[in-house]
Amino acid sequence: MQRTVYMVSLGCAKNLVDSEIILGALVQAGWKIVEDASVAQVLLINTCGFVQSAVEEAVEETLQLAMVKKEFPDKKLVVVGCLVQRYKDQLLSELPEVDFFIGTEGGKDMAGYLEALFHGRPTPRIDIPVQHVTNSTQPRILTTPHFRSSLKITEGCNNRCAYCMIPAIRGRLRSRGMADLVHEALMLQEKGVQELSLIAQDLTAYGTERDKKENLRSLLEQLLAATTIPWLRLMYLYPSGVDDDLLDIMADEPRIVPYLDIPIQHASTRVLAAMNRRYSREDLYRLVQKIRLRLPAIALRTTLLVGFPGETEADVLLLEQFLRDLRFDHVGIFAYSNEEGCASEHFPDQCSEQEKDARRRHLLSIQADISAQVQQKYMGRMEPVLIEGLSGESDLLLEGRTRFQAPDVDGCVYIVDGEANPGDIVQVHITEAHVYDLVGEIVETDIAGGNVRAS
Repeated sequence: MQRTVYMVSLGCAKNLVDSEIILGALVQAGWKIVEDASVAQVLLINTCGFVQSAVEEAVEETLQLAMVKKEFPDKKLVVVGCLVQRYKDQLLSELPEVDFFIGTEGGKDMAGYLEALFHGRPTPRIDIPVQHVTNSTQPRILTTPHFRSSLKITEGCNNRCAYCMIPAIRGRLRSRGMADLVHEALMLQEKGVQELSLIAQDLTAYGTERDKKENLRSLLEQLLAATTIPWLRLMYLYPSGVDDDLLDIMADEPRIVPYLDIPIQHASTRVLAAMNRRYSREDLYRLVQKIRLRLPAIALRTTLLVGFPGETEADVLLLEQFLRDLRFDHVGIFAYSNEEGCASEHFPDQCSEQEKDARRRHLLSIQADISAQVQQKYMGRMEPVLIEGLSGESDLLLEGRTRFQAPDVDGCVYIVDGEANPGDIVQVHITEAHVYDLVGEIVETDIAGGNVRAS
C-alpha cells in the first residue's frame, strides 16, 4: 500500500524551501502527500527554532499532531528542522509522543528515515546529519503558487550577530555553485515561475567564503542570461554588502525588480555595535542615499529589532528620527527575544517585556503614518502587477502585487475591474493608495499569454 504523509511547514521562506525538498524526496520514493492528518501514516512537521515565539509555535503544532496520533496510535510522528538542531536531546524527554527527531540537514534522506520507522523504532530517536549544501538534483515539490518561488543560494551564516542563533543552528556559510543555481532556476522556469526570489541569510555573502569569482552580481548575470523569468527579486541583504556592482546591474537590468530587502536592525551606532553589526548610523544614511541616487524608483524594505539590552529611550528616538528621515516603503518591527545560547543572553540592562512592546507599538504607529504618505506616490500610475488570484477579502476582487511588493511580507493590489488569470502580469491603473495596500483597475492584457498589450 502506498505510504502517505501529512506535513506542516513553519518559519521563513528558507525553511519552506527545505520543506519542498522533503516533499520532493518523499514523492520520488513513492509517497503520497495528503491534506488530512487523520488519513496519513506519517505526521511530519518542519520546525523553526530561531526565537522563543517560533519554538513555542513549533511545540504547540507538534502537540496538536500528537493529539491526532493519540487517536490513531499506528501513525508515526516525526519532527524535523531548526527546533531539533537547536535543542537536540532535550526534546527526547520533553516530547515523548514524537517517534523520531531529525536535524535541519535530513530533508533529502527523509524517505529512508521514514521507511526505517516502519521496520522498528530507530535507536536513538534522534539524528543530526552532517552539514551539506542543497543542490538542484534533489527533487522539490513547490508549495507556493506555480508562478512564484524562491531560490536559496546559500546555507548557514558567518555574520555572528549577538542576538542570532542561525550560525549555531545552521552552521557556517556554504554557497551553492553558480551552475547548479542556474540549472534550478531553469527548472523553476519550466514549471511556470514568473517571479523568482533569491533568498539566503545574507545574499551579499554569496561566494565570499571561497576564493572564486562567484558573487551575487555574477550570479545575477548568469540567471539573466540563462532564463527568461520576468521578475527576479532580492531578499535579505546585509547593509554593508550592498555595493556599486549590485546597484549597477539593477539599474541596467529591468528584470531585477526595483526592490531591496535590507535588514538594518537599528539606527543607533552604539546599539549596532552591541549587536555586532558592522556599520554605523552614518553608514546607513549614506547607503540609502546612494541606493536612491542610483535607483530612484527603488522600494526599500527593512526590519528593526527593538528592546535590545542597553537600548535607551534616546536610542528609540534616534530610530524614530531615522524612520522619518529615510521613509522606507516597508518596515517590519520586532521585539528582541533573549535567546538561550546567544552572545546577548547575559548582556546587562535587559529591557522589560513591557518596554519592548511599548517601543515596538510606538514605532509601528510612526511607520504606519509614513507608509500612508509613501503609498501616495503610486496614485494614478500604470504599474505591472503579478496576479495572485481571487482576493482573500472578497471573491469579487482579484489580488496581485506590483514589483514594489514582495510576497507574504508586504501589501498587495486589490483589483476592482478587469479579468486575468493567476500568474499573469498585467498593466494596472492605480486608483487608491492605503497604508499598506493599493487599489487599481486592469487596463488591458493578453490573458492567454500573460503579456501586457499597449493600450
